[in-house]
Amino acid sequence: MLRGEGSRAERVDGCARTAGPYDAIVAELPEELPVFERVGEAGIARFVASFYARVPDDPILAPMYPADDLAGAEERLRDFLVFRFGGPPRYIEQRGHPRLRMRHFPFAVDRAARDRWMELMTDAVREAELPPDVSEFVLEFFGGVATFLINRP
Repeated sequence: MLRGEGSRAERVDGCARTAGPYDAIVAELPEELPVFERVGEAGIARFVASFYARVPDDPILAPMYPADDLAGAEERLRDFLVFRFGGPPRYIEQRGHPRLRMRHFPFAVDRAARDRWMELMTDAVREAELPPDVSEFVLEFFGGVATFLINRP
C-alpha cells in the first residue's frame, strides 16, 4: 500500500481521475486503531511539538525547515495528523489534498534524512507517552510515509 503499486482509475464527483499511492494513505483511515479517539488532538499535539522542539538543533533536518516558519510547519503537521487519524479536517479545509510528494519535492529527502526524521519522531512519540499500541501504530505509519517521501538517491 505505501510503496505504490501503480495507480488505478476511479471516479470522483463524476469525473475520472487516476488515484496514486498516496491517495490510499489518506483515504484508508485506520479502522483497527482509532488513534484520534484514543489520544485526541492533545496527544497528537504532544508528539508533534516534541518533534519540532528537536528540529532546530539537528544538522540534517534543520536546513529543511525555515526558522521563520517552524511554528507553521508544526501546525500543518499537527492538523494533517489530526485529520489523518480521524479528527476534524482542518488541514484539508485550509490546504486541500495533502499531496505530500509534491510538497516535499523541493527538499532533498534521501535515506539519511528519512532515517533522521524517523529517529527524532520516534523519540518524540515515546516522550509523548501514548498508549503502547498507539505509539507502535503511529510509528509504523510514519515509517511507511517517510520511506515514500524519499526523493533523492
